[in-house]
Amino acid sequence: MNLLDQKELRKTSGAETAPAQRRRRTSRGTVVTVAAWVVTALIVFPLAWVLLLSFREGGSFLQDPLALKDFTLENYAKAFANVPLVRMYANTLLIAVSAVVVCLVLSFMVAMAVTILVFRNPKLQNIVRGVFLAGLAIPVYILLFPVYRIDLALGLYGSYLALILPYIAVQIPFNVLLVSGFLNDLPKELYEAAVIDGCNFRQLATRIVAPLMAPIFATCGILHFLYVFNEFPFASILIADDSMATISLVASQFRGEYTVDYGAIMAATCLILIPQILIYIVLQKRVIAGMTVGAVKS
Repeated sequence: MNLLDQKELRKTSGAETAPAQRRRRTSRGTVVTVAAWVVTALIVFPLAWVLLLSFREGGSFLQDPLALKDFTLENYAKAFANVPLVRMYANTLLIAVSAVVVCLVLSFMVAMAVTILVFRNPKLQNIVRGVFLAGLAIPVYILLFPVYRIDLALGLYGSYLALILPYIAVQIPFNVLLVSGFLNDLPKELYEAAVIDGCNFRQLATRIVAPLMAPIFATCGILHFLYVFNEFPFASILIADDSMATISLVASQFRGEYTVDYGAIMAATCLILIPQILIYIVLQKRVIAGMTVGAVKS
């Protein structure tokens, strides 16, 4: 076989394999698309069902929960008439904003200390970092009874601080993990240049590093805010005064000792979910940007 025949053979074999490669890519893309639609349906269906039930009469949807009939706005009228929604939203915002701001500041300080500072004993630095990150392995609600006892001992039970302090503590390990990862990706020359120019540690943190942390701060703040907005066990145990209740408790207001108003509970659940979904839709790019920053090095 001469050289010309070999070239023709390679061209022919390449022409034959190209369609096969395209078919494989197409079939793989189809499988991924179908899987994505299935996962989306599994997520959207419960939300759509709750929204549908919130417009149904309580007695009727217990008998036929999937029927598209007996729609009413009475459930939402009950929710707005019987529950102080404005005050509950205000309480939630007060607690959430306070917890998020303080937690971001503390997490940034801890991450700077365990990442940038040079310890005389490197093992001590690793131990300090490990102590904070070990909090990720502790289920949050195991701490409910100890926190309750501490609040009673300190006289904080029934106050806003009874919720703000635990909300800060449970989020610090996660924030330290993200912030430390970002700080490790920053070039060491940046810190050295700032120190040479006369920056002390406080100026290095506030003027050089903090402005670069906007994506991480946004991610940590949004995730923490949504957690506080949706948190129920701590809020139900540590707040005794109804005037200080958070929005996550609104659904429990329609459950009595012997009766349950399911329609109003569904409407109240929608009032809890809709703001969270809107917040995430609007800010999802910031969350994704903060989670992926530093994943690819230039």
